[in-house]
Amino acid sequence: MTTSLRAVACGLACFLTLLGCGPGIESSRELGFYTRASLGSRGEEEAAIRGTLDAWHEAAARSDEDAYFGLMTRDSIFLGTDATERWTRDQFRAYAHAPFSEGRGWQMRAVRRDVVIDAGAIRAGSVAWFDEDLETVNLGPARGSGVLVRDDLGWRIAQYNLTITVPNERFDEVRSLLAAPPSAAERPAP
Repeated sequence: MTTSLRAVACGLACFLTLLGCGPGIESSRELGFYTRASLGSRGEEEAAIRGTLDAWHEAAARSDEDAYFGLMTRDSIFLGTDATERWTRDQFRAYAHAPFSEGRGWQMRAVRRDVVIDAGAIRAGSVAWFDEDLETVNLGPARGSGVLVRDDLGWRIAQYNLTITVPNERFDEVRSLLAAPPSAAERPAP
């Protein structure tokens, strides 16, 4: 190959590499090249949403920080079970870094999930919302709900709200516990 053909081939390869690394592009681990997430039918998109949420929960159980936070949008919000837990993705990642790095992720599995996709055409910028009943190791029965947004990477979590369910007949007991002063174990150390 002549020097000028090599230069053209090299330039084309660089251009294609840069094109593949643009915004909204994800590396395909299985295929080894860059690809945009393709659009599917409504049923396929709902399955993709369910897959995103399942993969997110599985990443937490494996303490896979990169996979877990990679399934959240940059501006996502996580609302935890404590009233003080309203975190941006980056704040939540800072909180989760220690348990994930020590292999102490959390285990949650959806036992029921409903998904609704915005009625418009499915495209980048589409929105879906969901609610799910969770089986958890540490919290007992819980519920998650949230919003997903479709971008060039596929469906990603824009907001997640984790709650602990309280049966209505037990609510008075819970309200009494919340109104009581904190025990010595619950008070912050001086």
